[in-house]
Amino acid sequence: MTSSPLGRAWSRFDGPGRLVGVDLARGLAVLGMLAAHLLDTERTLTADPSTWVTLVNGRSSILFAVLAGVSIALVTGGPRPLAPQRRPRAAARLALRGALLWVIGLLLVMTGVPVYVILPAYALLFVLALPFLGMRARPLFLVAAVLAVVMPWIQPFLDAAPVWAGPAGAELEAAVGWAYPFTVWIAFLLAGMGVGRLDLRNIADQGLLAMAGLSLALAGYGFAIATAPVAEDTPFLTAVLTAEDHSSGLWEVIGSGGFAVMTIGVCLLLCRTPLRWVAVPLRAVGSMPLTAYVLQLVVWAIVAQVLLGDTSDLVGIREAGLFVPLTLGLIAGCTVWALTIGRGPLEMFVDNVVRLIVGRDATPGARSSGPALVTGSGGVGRPR
Repeated sequence: MTSSPLGRAWSRFDGPGRLVGVDLARGLAVLGMLAAHLLDTERTLTADPSTWVTLVNGRSSILFAVLAGVSIALVTGGPRPLAPQRRPRAAARLALRGALLWVIGLLLVMTGVPVYVILPAYALLFVLALPFLGMRARPLFLVAAVLAVVMPWIQPFLDAAPVWAGPAGAELEAAVGWAYPFTVWIAFLLAGMGVGRLDLRNIADQGLLAMAGLSLALAGYGFAIATAPVAEDTPFLTAVLTAEDHSSGLWEVIGSGGFAVMTIGVCLLLCRTPLRWVAVPLRAVGSMPLTAYVLQLVVWAIVAQVLLGDTSDLVGIREAGLFVPLTLGLIAGCTVWALTIGRGPLEMFVDNVVRLIVGRDATPGARSSGPALVTGSGGVGRPR
């Protein structure tokens, strides 16, 4: 069967070299991204299930950042980092992928869709990750932890820099993806690289991720509640000691970062059970996140222009009820494509360009990475 096109597509999608739990986590992040874009998520989280949709705010994009780090680690050796003589080509491939993502991201910004496009930030994060390609899990986690604790205290000063209020401030923000400031978000990427340096096929490591992530999430959100009275009268402390979505505050970094790690661990565990077959459609979306991300924004722009005459009308597009048909169409399209053709079209395009310029990736076991996220990902949109 594997000699036929369908067999090869299935082997790539569900073969022994694929970490399907990572695909599932990506699929959940894509759906979270769609909900954050197109549903009313501006509500307070309570025990009422109708408020749970607010969980997608901020956490979906952070999950993607952590997953990007996982994929970078996996395509550069997994638990055993590449030898020094092999890193320059891997670094060149990642840098070129980042450059392509940056261009695609700017093109998406030009559509006028009211979304904080995450691809420019990803491009910068890929470059910042290059010096860390030779690190193993423990030092990666240590560096990520230091950055996670230190950078939220510096971020308010960076956000207040005069450059953002200058004549080209808005354009600069879009060009560097400052809605996802790389100064803080590098911690998420490095944490993901640390995750990717573990043995993600080992049930003990999978369970450890789930429990460690849960502990960090509880700590981050718990401290946010505990320190709220202390911070409320001081603007600087209010900006730092918060778990508010997209704040880059200390407790958001710890709590939502832990939530992302927990989600990855749980998805890996679930895919050890028959639920991996139930999750095939979600895994299909997660196998081509760049295609899914770009496609949903392009469809959004076209529909908004046709129906509303304005691609930037967020309220109008939400009232038009685009979420359900776009989500169902995306799931169906990605599933059919993944099971019949294989890699997503934009993933193939980026990979072919990189292969043409830099050369073929000779990393053993690269297929196990589910390398789609290294060629693209997603985020959440306005309002923050």
